[in-house]
Amino acid sequence: MVDENGSDLFLRTNATPRARIDGRIQVISEEIVNKEEMISITNFLLGSEDQKKRFKERKDIEFIYHEPEIGRFRVNIFTQRGSPAIVARHVFTSIRNFQELGLPTEFFEKFCKETKGLFLVCGPAGSGKSTAIASMIEHVNTQQSKHIVTIEDPIEFLFKDRRSIINQRELGIDIETYPAALKHVTQQSPDIIYIGNTRDLDTMKAAITATELGAFVITTFHTVNAIQTIVRMVNFFPPYLHEEVRMQLSMILKAVVSLRLIPLKEGKGRVPAYETMLVTPTISRLIREGDIKGIQAFIDEGELFGMQSFKKSLVKLVKDGLVHEDDARQFSDSSDEFNLELKGVKRFQK
Repeated sequence: MVDENGSDLFLRTNATPRARIDGRIQVISEEIVNKEEMISITNFLLGSEDQKKRFKERKDIEFIYHEPEIGRFRVNIFTQRGSPAIVARHVFTSIRNFQELGLPTEFFEKFCKETKGLFLVCGPAGSGKSTAIASMIEHVNTQQSKHIVTIEDPIEFLFKDRRSIINQRELGIDIETYPAALKHVTQQSPDIIYIGNTRDLDTMKAAITATELGAFVITTFHTVNAIQTIVRMVNFFPPYLHEEVRMQLSMILKAVVSLRLIPLKEGKGRVPAYETMLVTPTISRLIREGDIKGIQAFIDEGELFGMQSFKKSLVKLVKDGLVHEDDARQFSDSSDEFNLELKGVKRFQK
C-alpha cells in the first residue's frame, strides 16, 4: 500500500486485501485472508493486553501503529459479521508546506497569525483535514514563539519544538475525553488549541468557551462545505438556544475552509479543491440572521475578500488541466451549478 502511495489499507476475513489509491479502492493482492490469519494480524497489531481488553469490550478500537522502515499508521479495528476487520491509514511523517499540498498559501498564512477565535477545517474522511492543520501548526512552529496544545484521537503527526513549544495529548492515554481536556486547558496558558474532531455538544461548548477566554482554536468537522458546517454547529444545541449560538459564532468564528481531494488527470496522486469562507462583517451579520442562502451567495461572489466556492475551485482545476471534467463534476455540490460555472454563466440570485 505504501509503495503504491495509497492512503488506506482494507483487510477483512475471507476477502482480498485492498487499498485506496488516488481516492479509488483497488485490489492489491489476489491472496484471500482467512479467519486464522485475520485473528493473528489483529492480535499482533493490538499488541498490549490493555488494547486487547478494550477491543474485546468495545468491538471497535483506534490507535497509531508504527512500523520501522515502512511508516506510521492510524489503525481502526472493528468487528463485522462476528470477525475483525481492519482499516489502516498511512500517516505521513514529514509535514509538507501549503505550496506542496496545493493549498491557498496566503489564506492559511493569514490565519496562522491569528491570536483568538475559531478556525474550522472541514471535509469528508480522507480529504486532507489533519494534513492541512499539521501544515498550519508547523508553519506557526517555525515562524512564531507560541504555546500550542493539541488534543487528538489518536495523535497523528508528531511535532518537534522549534520556535514554539507543542504539547500533544491523546485521548485514552493522556486524557479521557475532549471536554475533559478542554476543561482545564485555559489554565495551561495556550496560544493555540487544536481539537482533533468536534463531534458532540460538550466538545462544541468547550471549544466556544476556550475562544471566549482568549485562545485561537482550530478544529475539524466531517461536513462537506461551510454552510453545512454552520448548520451543524448550531444544531448541536437545542432550538431555544439557536439565536444565542448564532450570535456567539458571528463573534468568534474567523474562517471555514472545506477540502476535497480530486484525482489528478495525469499520473498518480490527488489535488485539493477547496472552499474558503472568511467571516467578514457581512458574513457575521448573515450568520446572526441565520441567512444560509445569503452566506452561500456571498461566498460565490467573495473573491475580493479572499473567498472561493467549490465550483470555482473545481472549474479552475479543470481549466488548468489538472483534473478531468467528469471527476470535477462528480465532486461538485451540484452538477448543474458546476456546468454553468464551467461555461461562464452566472445564475441569477433572488
